[in-house]
Amino acid sequence: MREAITDVDTLFHTLALPVTYKPAARRAAQLFGLRVPAGYAARIRTGDIDDPLLRQVLPLGAETESKPGFGADAVGDLASDAGDGLLHKYHGRALLITTGACAVHCRYCFRRHFDYGAHHAGGSHLREALARIAADDTLAEIILSGGDPLSLTNERLTVIGKALDATPHVARIRMHTRTAIVLPERIDDGLIAWVAARRARVVVVIHVNHAQELAPGVVERLTALKAAGATLLNQAVLLAGVNDDRDSQVALSEALFAAGVMPYYLHLLDRVAGVHHFEVDETRAAALMRSVAAVLPGYLVPKLARELPGDSAKRVVGV
Repeated sequence: MREAITDVDTLFHTLALPVTYKPAARRAAQLFGLRVPAGYAARIRTGDIDDPLLRQVLPLGAETESKPGFGADAVGDLASDAGDGLLHKYHGRALLITTGACAVHCRYCFRRHFDYGAHHAGGSHLREALARIAADDTLAEIILSGGDPLSLTNERLTVIGKALDATPHVARIRMHTRTAIVLPERIDDGLIAWVAARRARVVVVIHVNHAQELAPGVVERLTALKAAGATLLNQAVLLAGVNDDRDSQVALSEALFAAGVMPYYLHLLDRVAGVHHFEVDETRAAALMRSVAAVLPGYLVPKLARELPGDSAKRVVGV
């Protein structure tokens, strides 16, 4: 994670971007910091301000605008946290905020305003969260999230993994990660061994929004994860100017399946402050996915979904 671009000037120089965008990028980066792994930046087309990977990481002036309907906690995380970083929204599963760290700062991040200092399972909070999991036999699945759980060391993951393995009613450990895509070298031998050692089934939900992100090195590491016994799923976000057309969605599903990953969810944008310029309206999104379904087999068409605070499950759209 040390080899990351965190300075606007460096990003513009590295990718030969038009300097007219720089002042706005600086202002936006003051609100939500810039972080782009060097390897991910290498997948971005030099000089192309419309590159779909660049659009996901480039701070824009639109982030500084206030828009009605966009707030700090778009999915109701805070109301679901008892104070130890364990979020219990849905029946049978709970989400553990393991860390606030991420290898990349995606500009559409729905937790860009989240207070990780007060709401993550670190130190004594982890013990409290694990004790709550052990005491609740309705929890069959624990989701490791963040931040990104792959920002943790393998040793820290082992502490969590062993505790969950020792809890008989936990049948599945699910890990949500973007790091596996933007920093594939994090999937090292130690992490592969961690997956293979688990009693509970391991489900790794990666976050890929565009086929261009699936570089050969990424696919190689995903293949190793799958060989270790992990089930691989993808959840993407529908983003204006990134993947809001049929060809991009079809190419993404085909590339995921070729890499051994099943398309799972395509999320409508979580309406957090500073991301309104990425939004695709629900009617157009549903029409887009109908066009995708017309050319792909059903198992390659992700469910178009929206997460709303207080709902008992994610809401599938357009069915």
